[in-house]
Amino acid sequence: MSSSSPDSPGLLVQSLRFADSGPYSFALVPGSCTGLDGVSGVGKTRLLRALADIDQSTGRVVLNGKDREHYTPPQWRRLVALVPAESRWWHPTVAEHLPGDHDQRQAVELLQGCGFEPDILGWDVSRLSTGEKQRLSLVRALIRTPQILLLDEAGSGLDRDNGELLEGLVSNFLADRGAAAIWVSHDPRQLERVATLTMTMFKDRLSF
Repeated sequence: MSSSSPDSPGLLVQSLRFADSGPYSFALVPGSCTGLDGVSGVGKTRLLRALADIDQSTGRVVLNGKDREHYTPPQWRRLVALVPAESRWWHPTVAEHLPGDHDQRQAVELLQGCGFEPDILGWDVSRLSTGEKQRLSLVRALIRTPQILLLDEAGSGLDRDNGELLEGLVSNFLADRGAAAIWVSHDPRQLERVATLTMTMFKDRLSF
């Protein structure tokens, strides 16, 4: 487990519990990607949702030396961004799902990093494939420049080329921004490529 203290940069999790699972304790240091595996149904998605403060949990979660309770929910979810396995799309066009205050140059760079041309912003969401939605959901999260990225089966349905684009985009973002990530995947080969450390989740603990 990466070493950290409450005053260190990165994310510190102490005795996190949710539903009937836990306690879980670990730390994420800036620039790192931590893999998360475990049997189906053990609660990997729920762990990410608890960290993102979407699902109720107990325990201590500290970001850059500041307890989660000291952030407003919108502040926290901007800094700790969850990219779910199946993203939701509320508006007709792709552009409407990007933050209103986003940097257009950054958006173009991220889109191109995921294999898109900028004109995709004008597309109707209804014409997007599942794989395109997966990649765009990552772009949508990265535009907010989170400090912690929670990836739930990111790229699991992509072909090899697009999967490599997505993995490279995440790697570059973590390195450039000093962000950290947890990457949930059932594919051990993917975790070998993207993660510097892998945690295996059980109902009552994490194994490192």
